[in-house]
Amino acid sequence: MRLNKYLASCGVDSRRKCEALIKEGRVEINGRVVTELATQVEPDDHVKFDGRLLQQKKELSLILNKPKSYLCTRDDPEGRKTVYDLLPNKFHSLHNVGRLDYDSCGLLIMTNSGDLTELLTHPRYHVEKEYEVVLDRAFDRDETKKLLKGIHISEGLAKAERVEFESRKRCNVVLTQGYNRQIRRMFSRLGYKVKFLERIRIGGLTVPGLNQGDFRPLNGKEIRLATEGKI
Repeated sequence: MRLNKYLASCGVDSRRKCEALIKEGRVEINGRVVTELATQVEPDDHVKFDGRLLQQKKELSLILNKPKSYLCTRDDPEGRKTVYDLLPNKFHSLHNVGRLDYDSCGLLIMTNSGDLTELLTHPRYHVEKEYEVVLDRAFDRDETKKLLKGIHISEGLAKAERVEFESRKRCNVVLTQGYNRQIRRMFSRLGYKVKFLERIRIGGLTVPGLNQGDFRPLNGKEIRLATEGKI
């Protein structure tokens, strides 16, 4: 098995991000640091990441309804709450798929599956995420085309797939990209401030009835919904 796939199957991260970890020299096979991406892992190999012996795990994925004022990180130097404060210790080996910023809320998948992470976060798979957005003032509908065509930010051209307004200040935005704070930055470039932001759909998955701060396991059907049938 190719090394990045093995790392992903152990829940380290997505295959793409595992490639970067390999290049950084953080992976050992049988006591030797390996940086070659094409390296194959044999059944009797001992693989370590950051000094920790890895074992392939049974895949587990949860859906969490993240409240506002929680960070998508394991630890915060400022002592703010993180999504791991909402989970029992037995789930702390899971990683979040993508992020929701501190001031945002909504659906967040936690998993140990690198393949699932790859499918949901890499732009080439075009998995939709839908967000409910409330702005600080009435939006000029003529500017909708700018959101659809794309707005330049430092990482590249950020654009929405669809924008549907429920009122002059409230809209639903669909993305297939995942730049940091993308929606907030796009509207900010047009002179608007996002007052409320909630992710309400991942692929075809919605979870009505899941209260903020609550979580539950995802079944196979729901994972297929989330990936739009790509897994």
